Amino acid sequence: MAERGQATVELVAALPALLLAALVALQLLAAGYALTLADGAAEAGALALASGGSAAAAAREALPGWAEDDVSVSVEGGEVSVWLRPPSPIRAIADRLTVSSSAAARPAR
Repeated sequence: MAERGQATVELVAALPALLLAALVALQLLAAGYALTLADGAAEAGALALASGGSAAAAAREALPGWAEDDVSVSVEGGEVSVWLRPPSPIRAIADRLTVSSSAAARPAR
């Protein structure tokens, strides 16, 4: 009868590890998603730069609303660089997982 309740004890003991693994997996997915968004925003900025528009504005408009406070855009010469902090419940983790992407454009002729 000592085995009675063993599964419950094991579940309670394993639950924190399971939750941590899920949090890590979701955070890595969010970082990957942020990288995809940064790539698209850098490309949108480069296209705007090539057509004579505002690269920074185009890059920011290419991102969803949640990224408004988490993005940094720089334009140097013909290159647009975008840094994006992924969404995270823990700000310090998001800061360490900041992703970046760059795209270059030739000016319109």
